[in-house]
Amino acid sequence: LVQTDVELSEILLRAFILRRSALMAQGQGSIVLLGSQHCATTLGLREFLARNNQPHAYIDLDTDDDVQATLDGFGVGLGDIPVVICLGERILRRPTIEELGECLGLNRLNQDLVHDLVVVGAGPAGLAAAVYAASEGLDVLVVESSAPGGQAGSSSRIENYLGFPTGVTGQELTNSALVQAEKFGAELVVARTAARLFCERRPYAVDLGGGASVQARTAIIATGARYRKPDLANLGRFEGVGIYYGATQIEANLCSGEDVIVVGGGNSAGQAAVFLASRGSQVHMLVRGAGLAESMSRYLIRRIEEAPNITLRTRTKIVALEGDRQLRRVTWENASGERTKADIRHVFLMTGASPNSAWLGGCLALDEKGFIKTGQDLPAEDLAAAGWTLTRPPHLFETSYPGIFAVGDVRANSVKRVAAAVGEGSVCVQLVHRVLAE
Repeated sequence: LVQTDVELSEILLRAFILRRSALMAQGQGSIVLLGSQHCATTLGLREFLARNNQPHAYIDLDTDDDVQATLDGFGVGLGDIPVVICLGERILRRPTIEELGECLGLNRLNQDLVHDLVVVGAGPAGLAAAVYAASEGLDVLVVESSAPGGQAGSSSRIENYLGFPTGVTGQELTNSALVQAEKFGAELVVARTAARLFCERRPYAVDLGGGASVQARTAIIATGARYRKPDLANLGRFEGVGIYYGATQIEANLCSGEDVIVVGGGNSAGQAAVFLASRGSQVHMLVRGAGLAESMSRYLIRRIEEAPNITLRTRTKIVALEGDRQLRRVTWENASGERTKADIRHVFLMTGASPNSAWLGGCLALDEKGFIKTGQDLPAEDLAAAGWTLTRPPHLFETSYPGIFAVGDVRANSVKRVAAAVGEGSVCVQLVHRVLAE
């Protein structure tokens, strides 16, 4: 009905979107999460539910006046935390993202079907490809490991994206794009991580682990990139309990009014610094370079310069992390070797870009940094090694295997901007049609 009746489609979609937004804002729904703000697993589950737009109630046991009564009421103990009451039916104790996704029905798939197109990754590039491919009649499956939106989905506000003069949050942009893709018939599965690409035979197959796989005539790799982790002792120990890789509303609530550190000189770091400062935090912004002009948009630099509670520290890096169950202190060092130790419990790391391409396992040609080579960036030796037999050269975003494309941040020499990723994803669909017609 949504696909065939324009007037009813607008009414129904608007009603569904507003209802879902209201449930999210009110903390209502058929999902209940019991956890602790000092637990990294709890933070991961909260982000998974929020970024997948799943209405839920959250009970913080650290602030609950009668913790034991609450636990007894649900029939669980402290050793079971975090606990998810899933759809009022199942109790999940210390669940993984995959277990929660399965309970919510977010990762069901038909392994027997051969799709026209499988899109791996639901960031801006992947969602754009899904919207255009599905709207043009292709059978599209989108596979996402955690939540739609990619790095952009965790952005507090994007102000230089076309059509949004007052800005748009990454979550809002993602939710709209996802509804649009599903409106046209695209299918999305989350909490399914691509483990291997079988490119030696057609139709191509993507191994999703646990014995699950999907088949497709063509594929678009849009797995994006992740922030590079600095070489720091104890880094892994404090991830989720002081070390964060995104500044969403959830993290902002944890550190409201406190001193925080944002590491990075790109737009994502700038957006995080401005957002956290607006929530009352004193922000220390640490960058390795001499300034921000070469890596950040001018409008963000101006916001940072005008904010009284943002301190920019150039040529500075973190050298030590200290704490117990969570981060307590941070030591940073400037260019002259002077070290400063501060009682800071929250650090946001947003530096560099490491492509999510390890799962390709030597299947596609990669550059020296692990980004996927496409189109004219593919030399003859890479094509020969992959067994390229077609008389034509690879299309613009096509990899070393015919019908497998790469778009967005995971692609070599791509422009790391949301608008650029959306453009690549939409243009790539035209090339998919050409391959399917061969």
